[in-house]
Amino acid sequence: MRFLHTSDWHLGRSLHRVSLLDAQAAFLDHVVATVRERDVDAVLVAGDVYDRAVPPLTAVELFDDALHRLAAVGVPTVMISGNHDSARRLGVGAGLIERAGIHLRTDPAGCDTPVVLADDHGEVACYGLPYLEPALVKDEFKTDKTHHEAVIGAAMDRVRADLATRPAGTRSLVLAHAFVAGGQESDSERDITVGGVAAVPAGVFDGVDYVALGHLHGAQTITERVRYSGSPLAYSFSEASHRKTMWLVDLGPAGEIDAERVDFPVPRPLARLRGRLDDLLDDPALAGHEQSFVEATLTDPVRPADPMARLAERFPYALSLVFEPERAEEDTVASYAERLKGRSDQEIAEDFVAHVRGSGPDERERTVLRGAFDDVRVDDSVREVAG
Repeated sequence: MRFLHTSDWHLGRSLHRVSLLDAQAAFLDHVVATVRERDVDAVLVAGDVYDRAVPPLTAVELFDDALHRLAAVGVPTVMISGNHDSARRLGVGAGLIERAGIHLRTDPAGCDTPVVLADDHGEVACYGLPYLEPALVKDEFKTDKTHHEAVIGAAMDRVRADLATRPAGTRSLVLAHAFVAGGQESDSERDITVGGVAAVPAGVFDGVDYVALGHLHGAQTITERVRYSGSPLAYSFSEASHRKTMWLVDLGPAGEIDAERVDFPVPRPLARLRGRLDDLLDDPALAGHEQSFVEATLTDPVRPADPMARLAERFPYALSLVFEPERAEEDTVASYAERLKGRSDQEIAEDFVAHVRGSGPDERERTVLRGAFDDVRVDDSVREVAG
């Protein structure tokens, strides 16, 4: 069986307030064309279909058009909700849509009810694990611990139990939206850290033939059978070096995996430039970036006048300016942004406590801070769904 693994469409997202709707329409064209041209048997979409719980109408219309086109091809499509989606909204009409071969899996309680596909070698059970927010699904999965490994592990126990009841030789696929240990993050992914821990071990998915992951925006191979497809477009300048692809996977009769990366079209490349403003404007080696979306980090010791306007004369698609002035070695003063770069909310809060009272929090206080951040994150998720 040949299937196409993609994820993280983020329909409705912009890049520094520049609409990406046309680019998103183009990558959906490419998905449909690939299904036709490469004899794909099934399409897997591993979450974050939309960029937010209440997407703009233009994004909904684009999604609706994509569903119609995928249904018209006559190839089954299995989709799960991600942490950016409203599972309840995305799942509206799922029973009716399923008649057209579009299988939406947004209810955690249904994670052990597969979409059963078939080829000349028998059945393939395809299980959808929507994004599992630990605090919201712990009762469903009856877990004592409120973290990702516990709830995903419980969901996978259900999957393996169902798979054990199926005929010998039944092959299996799992779609999941999670941060799996070993994956490389980007700036454009929403933090899903719970209790100070974000990642789950790849071993939690043992026992199935292929795991189609979503959440991280770079295409990655965690193991031969556990892979991220990444997002079809670069959604932050941290993804400027990404090769945006989807996985075309052949699943053999005994569960063998043969995976190929299929490139997405690049509507406009991203470039991260660094240097003094005059050098960026004069350097002939940068001519190849003149039509790119540009993030420029200016190192001028003194901030130049009208830097964005001047930069746009050569790079009309410049979107972002960062200032990191060159400093003498003895000048240890760093900007606020530099001091916070790469630090989690928890670490920033702990630093603030240390700054105010002269000593950092003890373990009990760290636990209180972690709980507060987790409560706020869960509350935000609930408000998005209810909004």
